Amino acid sequence: MQHLEIYRVGRYEASEARGVVIVIDVIRAFSVAAYALAGGAQALWLVRTVEEAFALRERNSAALLTGTPPQQGKQEPKTLLIGEVGGRLIPGFDLNNSPALMISSDVRERILVQRTGAGTQGALAVANAAHILLSSLVNARATANYARVLAESTGGIVTLHPTQGSLDNGEPGEDQVCADYIEALLRGREDARELLSKGISRLRVAGRFETWQQGEFDFPAEDIPLVLDVDRFDFAMVGTRKRWGDITYVEVGKVG
Repeated sequence: MQHLEIYRVGRYEASEARGVVIVIDVIRAFSVAAYALAGGAQALWLVRTVEEAFALRERNSAALLTGTPPQQGKQEPKTLLIGEVGGRLIPGFDLNNSPALMISSDVRERILVQRTGAGTQGALAVANAAHILLSSLVNARATANYARVLAESTGGIVTLHPTQGSLDNGEPGEDQVCADYIEALLRGREDARELLSKGISRLRVAGRFETWQQGEFDFPAEDIPLVLDVDRFDFAMVGTRKRWGDITYVEVGKVG
């Protein structure tokens, strides 16, 4: 098996991430992203701010009106804004950051501009990555497999960037649990799935999913089984840094 040097960085060290960088957000940004791509979305554009999301949608709307789209001379698909601030739907956005809402929506051939408080911030913060991969539990194994392929061009360097920290009780959060699982897969550990099961059990005991049991619109209970559907998808999500005017965003597509 290829020798890998696996590092891990938190939110404040994201700029130090090198090599193949796997940005992780389980609840809920990159679970939503995976369901969106599986549902036929053309791409996702990850942004830092609400204002940038509106600006990119306006850019695409203007391109449609003038008949001179900015990409490859083709008509742009309808652009949808998805994401959250504080976990809640942003006024003027089309969809909240909910996988349950995503799978019930028609996003085929559309570009989704996504803004969230953790995942999209992390994807933009790893500015020195040679390759950017986006992961959650639903595509963790596919991500690990593709990261191993990409690491051949980075001297075996892989950096894991869980975008959420520990829980209030000090236990590892879901992104750290996912990072542990991906690292175990990268190292070829036979007990990777057992390790993950124990991590998810600790999350349940710690009450991590209780918010989704209250029946609130922005936190549907259906989200939790969807984000915990481990290795549901067999594709990796690859991010590419792009720029339009003074906006830097990450375009995400799937491989596999």
